[in-house]
Amino acid sequence: MKIRRSELEPFDFEGLRIADYTAGKDVSSSVAEISVPPGVRHRTAWSKRSDKYYLMLEGSLDFVVDGEPLTLEAGDCCVIPRGTRFSYRNGSQQTARVLLVHTPSFDLDAEVFEDDAGSEL
Repeated sequence: MKIRRSELEPFDFEGLRIADYTAGKDVSSSVAEISVPPGVRHRTAWSKRSDKYYLMLEGSLDFVVDGEPLTLEAGDCCVIPRGTRFSYRNGSQQTARVLLVHTPSFDLDAEVFEDDAGSEL
């Protein structure tokens, strides 16, 4: 199955621009490209269902994974096992792009988003 990038319909999620390559497909994993503009952050969350693999395509992102800060730059990969709390933000002046793989596939009902009043980022 070939999925053309030009056929995707990106959507906005809390300031993140997400292009989901596998939406509506009957597959065991999901793949999405996420554009993160400068200053935008992904609030603290964790998954009841999926491991997450973030592969930086362009720019950099500052993550906090289980309370530990780390920075991903182009070519770096971060694996976030199911049940692990994480957040990230783009503290740079350029838009960052990251490829996200969920295994098994993404299910919004299995994602837990926390109130970030006491966020580490």
